[in-house]
Amino acid sequence: MDSAALWSEGMELEPEIDRLPIDLLAHIFAMITSFTDLAQACGVCRKWKEGVKLSLGRRKSLSFAGWKMDDNSTARLIRHAYSLRELDISRSRWGCQITDHGLHEISLAKCIPNLKSISLWGMAGITDKGVVQLISRANSLQNLNIGGTFVTDVSLFAIADNCPNLKTIVLWSCRHVTETGLLILVSKCRKLESINVWGMRVPVDCFIGLVAISPSLQIKSRSLLHSMWPVL
Repeated sequence: MDSAALWSEGMELEPEIDRLPIDLLAHIFAMITSFTDLAQACGVCRKWKEGVKLSLGRRKSLSFAGWKMDDNSTARLIRHAYSLRELDISRSRWGCQITDHGLHEISLAKCIPNLKSISLWGMAGITDKGVVQLISRANSLQNLNIGGTFVTDVSLFAIADNCPNLKTIVLWSCRHVTETGLLILVSKCRKLESINVWGMRVPVDCFIGLVAISPSLQIKSRSLLHSMWPVL
């Protein structure tokens, strides 16, 4: 029976795209970078919604930089991304509006213990409370960017206790972090290779102490640049 006959009998043909296997749909949705578009795709039908979830589950990296994301929508997407290894929720011109509540919700996602890289660059709305909650489960972390935030030594203590594999950390302009926090961090994170302390209010003598603990540590600092210290 041809399509005309089926139509004449009141039987509506299934759209071509609905015949695609869900794995192929997921592959297509994985190419979409707009979270708005993905949200709209979820609302088309149940199959598309499952395809979007499957595509998120396969992603190794997610970046929300530049997107106007709130706590709940961001956490919901990350919960589906169970293969995630790199997470970027940096603030840009428009930026994510993530709070400590959002970091708490994100920390409950299954992917967090497997993350290798997290960027919270410029997230001025978060505090030690949210960072500590997130870091407490990110035990595989190797690269962390919390530059431009208002975290204190409390966050660094949590990083030192929970991230033994940390290799690089950006603390650009974290002016509430002190020498004490830096010394504890470098003492406990023995795999640390690079630390960016540009714009921080710590004395140059502190860096001498850091290098004494870890001679191969690369320290990126304006103070060191001006003093032409050989560690750079």
